[in-house]
Amino acid sequence: MAALQDLIQQITDENLRTRLLKEAERIERQKKFGLVYEEHIPECVVLPNVAISRGSTVARRDDEALTRLYRVERVADGQALCRDLVDGSKMERIDVSQLVAVAQFGEPIYPCLQPVDSISTAPQGEPWHALIEADNYHALQLLDYLYHGRVGCIYIDPPYNTGARDWKYNNDYVDQNDQYRHSKWLSMMEKRLRLAKRLLNPQDSVMIVTIDEKEYLHLGCLLEEMFPEAHIQKVSIVNNPNGVARQNEMYRVEEYAFFVYLGTAAPALLKDPLFTSDINQRKQQNASEETSAQTKVRWEWLLRGGTDSHRDRSPGCFYPVYIDPARRKIVEIGTPLPPGEHPSKAQEREGLVAVWPIARGTGAEKRWRLSRSSLLDLVKQGLAKVGAYDRNRDRWTLLYLGSAQRERLSRGELTITGHDSNGVAIVEQSGHQEVLEAPRTIWNRQAHSAGEYGSRLIRSIVPGREFAFPKSVYATKDAINCVVKNKPHALILDFFAGSGTTLHAVNLLNREDGGHRRCIMVTNNEVSDSEAQALRAQGYRPGDKEWERLGIARYVTWPRTTCSILGKDINGQPIRGEYLTYLTEEKAQGRTIRQLTFHIPQGRDGTKVKKQIVMLMGEDKLPQSKVVGECPYIVDADYKVAILFDDRKITEWLEALEEQEHIKELYIVTQNSKLFRQAKTWIKENLGDYTTQEPVTWPMAEGFQANVEYFRLDFLDKNTVSLGRQLRELLPLLWLKAGAKGRRPTIAPSEDIPQMIIAPESNLALLINETAFGTFAQRLEGEKDIDTVFIVTDSASGFNQMNNLLPGRQVYQLYKNYLDNFTINRNSR
Repeated sequence: MAALQDLIQQITDENLRTRLLKEAERIERQKKFGLVYEEHIPECVVLPNVAISRGSTVARRDDEALTRLYRVERVADGQALCRDLVDGSKMERIDVSQLVAVAQFGEPIYPCLQPVDSISTAPQGEPWHALIEADNYHALQLLDYLYHGRVGCIYIDPPYNTGARDWKYNNDYVDQNDQYRHSKWLSMMEKRLRLAKRLLNPQDSVMIVTIDEKEYLHLGCLLEEMFPEAHIQKVSIVNNPNGVARQNEMYRVEEYAFFVYLGTAAPALLKDPLFTSDINQRKQQNASEETSAQTKVRWEWLLRGGTDSHRDRSPGCFYPVYIDPARRKIVEIGTPLPPGEHPSKAQEREGLVAVWPIARGTGAEKRWRLSRSSLLDLVKQGLAKVGAYDRNRDRWTLLYLGSAQRERLSRGELTITGHDSNGVAIVEQSGHQEVLEAPRTIWNRQAHSAGEYGSRLIRSIVPGREFAFPKSVYATKDAINCVVKNKPHALILDFFAGSGTTLHAVNLLNREDGGHRRCIMVTNNEVSDSEAQALRAQGYRPGDKEWERLGIARYVTWPRTTCSILGKDINGQPIRGEYLTYLTEEKAQGRTIRQLTFHIPQGRDGTKVKKQIVMLMGEDKLPQSKVVGECPYIVDADYKVAILFDDRKITEWLEALEEQEHIKELYIVTQNSKLFRQAKTWIKENLGDYTTQEPVTWPMAEGFQANVEYFRLDFLDKNTVSLGRQLRELLPLLWLKAGAKGRRPTIAPSEDIPQMIIAPESNLALLINETAFGTFAQRLEGEKDIDTVFIVTDSASGFNQMNNLLPGRQVYQLYKNYLDNFTINRNSR
């Protein structure tokens, strides 16, 4: 109906036009069921870089909405004789400089990729990402030739069709006043999704499409219609926690993502089940810490602590342990020194460090927990080791598997899974597995805020260059990780690339888990509506250098890509901020030790005061029920807080704290500051720091190790391709088809076309002169890594013979394979 309306408007007879419009309106009022939408005049795309010749479809340069198209009948003396495609009898002579080539959807095209720029910071042999500047429909045609059925994940963020002038149909912006904007949007999406489906691996792949409330119902129906074999889920993502105010409506805080699972594809199981809320996440993290504390294998300190730790209590436990600090290995155990002898009397060992049971803070001579013979036995069994170097106390930490853990080992609760290079046993929980869960369908994370981690992030990378409504890089990363977490070599495509968030997210994900995922982004080079108006006022048109430099691909997407990889903004300054990751690492934390100068009376009143103190700490730290009887102190294996109420019992309290490494906060109720300082020193010496699992972050200024090539989609003449005159232009396609590894092969304009190209670093080979096949095949015998071969030949039988002589490799015939592929009518349905 929309196409009919467009055609009726072109009728010059006013009476006939009015009658037809009324009839069309009557037909339109008829009831419709299901997802019914209007088909429109096929989309067109302007090709400003394509030369105009006989047979070209063209439009006037000043007709940016493409309201009238022509077919060129003849070109002579800078003038083109053009036939009107609506009124075929009408002919016009138009100056060629006033025309621009146009490709209509449905016409055959023969695309190529013109290199624009590149960046490489990754080691040789790493795969290359690609940014393609193009109308995404024709880019999808090209990608179908390159990667038919090979894409593991498609992530797209299409225009939301909110009524703002943020997307075009037939080169004209669609706004809220367009009565057909919903059907135009669906028609646009249907054509592209149909091509995208051809790219997805039907056995195992996922398409992710984000959307908001304006079109989510239509999009859901469209996906169900186009992917009847798929399993589809919708996820709600809180992308603006503060909400967006809309007139006479509730504040909007979320958007949606449809996950379309093909074949055996399913969401990955994650440690963090994605994502109920940050609050629940913290609760899960705390629960995980508690579980970890109960199940982890605990290595105990060899140095004895507490009031019973002095040397004279057990002279046989005062001896040196010689370690190799470079290897962190126990090399020798010395003999105990007789009472009264100082460690300076002991013999030194060249290249080794003698570790003594001495308190570095006070110099007090302590003792080891084990006798020399007991320690020797454990070293032989691999159950004693050198721990970390404690810089605060300037000493090496020695650890051993205590009696409780050795009992667990004998009962089978623990198991030795191997030994490290120093012979130390690797002890693990028997049958212990990480708890992994499927993602949730409500994601509420601060990191998904589009303002903080979308708009502000872009401003920090390309200051002064605005992009409307960018995604949070973490929301995109989380969505992709849900489906490619266990696929480190996945091929990921985004054909509504916008500011380039998807490649940014893939680079972050690859750095995090060591993956080699490859991303292809497609974006046009449109300027914004306001910029277009300003450029027109200055006399510029699409295709002009001044116009093109302000397009999204060149002004935002590519600068963001290169800057994020280099870790510098467009002004060459280090990017400020840090990346959030899924990773955690153990970090040492000092224990909190505080003095409380309360006076606690005796008897029942004292019990009340103690409970009040505990209450002020908070129920999550200590419950009041722990204050029982006289209760001079509280030390509990189930709580991370310990408190001393009666400073006369400090020795007993300190002894109770031995081996209580889970205690993180300690409170001493005393008015004796000297006693507090002594207790604080003892706690630091004997309990030391505790370890926590802290999130790992990376400075954005470190950038990424990544390779990216920037291409612009162009078009070739079919005849010159078939004659073999476009090999240089086709080389980028062949390189991408072979996997985009290593440096892209090139042939300089000044070079002659060689008989063959052997590029083992790119895993490809190309035979250009088929008479040289013998030499070509011989050279390939020593190149086992080359798995993609292209052969230029017009002979089908000759190609089959050569193919049969190259077993184990994927072989393609040029140029037939290329030319046969590009018929839009065939590939769009």
